[in-house]
Amino acid sequence: QVQLVESGGGLVQAGESLRLSCTASGIIFSLNVMGWYRQAPGKQRELVATITSGGNTNYADSMKGRFTISRDNAKNTVYLQMISLKPEDTAVYYCNAQVVTANFRVSDYWGRGTQVTVSS
Repeated sequence: QVQLVESGGGLVQAGESLRLSCTASGIIFSLNVMGWYRQAPGKQRELVATITSGGNTNYADSMKGRFTISRDNAKNTVYLQMISLKPEDTAVYYCNAQVVTANFRVSDYWGRGTQVTVSS
């Protein structure tokens, strides 16, 4: 069984920063792509950013410049540093990981999400 647990969300004012963390635990052989997605009320879940095990990153166009994704492979953890937050960044932020288990099966896992609320 694999679990992804996010942390670091909260209520901040516009212009402030937050750093989200997501740690994978369980029977994990390796982690391929890890990423962050978000879902605002009444909207579909959307990509924020992804990062490969080698550190290659991909960002949604609207996130470039304010959000930075990184990971610590030794800790099975992915981070999302967010600066200059705006009220429209308010959403539940979900962690995603492609997990390779001991039998070399690759499966997609999601965390339960962490709420980020940005007040104006």
